[in-house]
This record gives sequence, C-alpha cells and structure tokens, in this order.
Amino acid sequence: MDWDNLRFFLELSRTGTLVGAARRLAVDHTTVARRIQALEKQVGGALFSREADGHRLTEAGRRLQPQVEAMEAAFHTVERSAPASQEGLSGLVRIGATEGFGTVVLAPQLALFAQAHPKLVIDLLAMPRLVHLSRREADIVISLERPARGPVVVAKLSDYVLRLYASKAYLSKHAPIRNRDDLRGHTFISYVDDLLFSKELQYLDELYKPDSFALRSTSILAQHQATAAGAGIAVLPAFIAERDKSLRRVLPAEANFTRTFWISVPAETRHLARMKAVWDFLRATVEAQRDVLLPPGSEG
Repeated sequence: MDWDNLRFFLELSRTGTLVGAARRLAVDHTTVARRIQALEKQVGGALFSREADGHRLTEAGRRLQPQVEAMEAAFHTVERSAPASQEGLSGLVRIGATEGFGTVVLAPQLALFAQAHPKLVIDLLAMPRLVHLSRREADIVISLERPARGPVVVAKLSDYVLRLYASKAYLSKHAPIRNRDDLRGHTFISYVDDLLFSKELQYLDELYKPDSFALRSTSILAQHQATAAGAGIAVLPAFIAERDKSLRRVLPAEANFTRTFWISVPAETRHLARMKAVWDFLRATVEAQRDVLLPPGSEG
C-alpha cells in the first residue's frame, strides 16, 4: 500500500475539503482526489462520503484513521532520529493569528526567523476571522479565546491593551470629550456586529453605544486607517495605534480594555522540531515586545 496515498487520506480527514488538503500538501486538489480514489480502490470501499460542505469519513474511514495516524507517528520518530534532521529546521509551519497582531507584531520577526532557517517555510495567516486548529487550517494558532477542548497544547501568550483613539484633525473639529457623556453626537468606527468572530471584540459596548458610525469593517487595519484619516473615534489595539503619531487617546482614564492572546498547537505535532522552534520563537518575540502590547499607562 502506497504511504503517500495514506498521507493524503490523513490530510483530507483533517481538513474535510480537497482544497484544504491540497493547500496543506502543496499540490492541486485534483491530485488529492486521485490519490483518495487510488486508496479506496486498494482497500475495496469508500473512505469518505461526499457532502455539500466537504468530505466526511465513512465508517471504514474512521476505522482506518487511527491506524494511519500510528503510522504517521512512527514515521516522525524515524524522521527525527535521522542524521539529516540535525542539520537544521525544515518543512512548513503555518501560523494563524488575528489580522492586526499577525501583521504588525509577528510578520517582521517571522520573516527574519525564516531567513535564518532557509529550509523552513513559514505561512502566516493574519486574518480578520478565526483560524481553526481543529480543521487543520494552521499548525499553530494565536487566538483571542482559549480553545475549550480537544487534544491541543495551550498556553497564555500575552495580555494586550486597547484604547480609544481619534486623530488630531478630528479632535480639532469637534466638541471636546471630557467624559463618557461627551461621546454623544460623535462619530465612531468599529466592527460589523453580526460578523464579529469573537465575543472578545465587543469592548465598545463596555464604554458607550454609538449613535452613528462613519465606517464599520471586519478589518482592524481598515479601522485604523479610517481613524487616522479623521473619520471618527475608534477602539484600537495600542500596539497599532501608539505607532501612529497622528492619533491621540480619548478618555485615557476610562477607555482601557485588556484582552488576552492564547497560543495553541495540536498535541500530536508539538514535539516536532520545527513546531517547537516556532512555538518558542513566538513566545520569545511576544516577551520582547511586552511594552508594545502593554504600554506604560495601560491602567489609565
């Protein structure tokens, strides 16, 4: 039986879609389909049921999966003990993170890390939505909420602070804001409520329910740009806004919000050299930028 076919079987069982498995394996989705068909011919039965939202394991597929996972674990054991594995980090590590944190904090440092390890490929999924570890969309995920369950290794990465900001231009053209009541009549920039990907993003409700919005966006980077353009007031992460000299804090004694980043990785891959190295690097990177995530004055 062809091990490669079994490897394709595992990725499809984990991602649930041909496209997802193909992305993980760096091949075309038709190659995945062809490999699965070859394996099903070898075992003499269907391993997946084709449904509208993807591929689901049949009973035969569910019986096969733990056996193939055991083979995979044995393969990784051999791989780690091989002399070539000591020559440096190699392979693909896909990291899922929130858009702003991934773009502003992680991207520059990860690029340097990848340069130092030329055989290592880093994919950074910096997205304004949840990146699902359970669907194998990424190897390591940094999220706003601690994963509630599953065979994963989870650690607190860092707290970070958000504040209320407006541009100097906006503040010069509008009535002064000395307390929460003064927010009435001002224009805000925020998220699209029904597209929030985490309840942790509902911080504006803790401060004030706006009367009007200049812009609502799923993108925190878009919100920052709109705020810098003078379109309104917004709650922004300090690690983004404090870099922008055109912005000023609004109600600094009251408008402070603290949230937490969590880092997680599947327990079955945590021991791999490349995963451990990237995990440790991410934690070290965040520790080195603690003052950026929690700048002085976070308590108002």
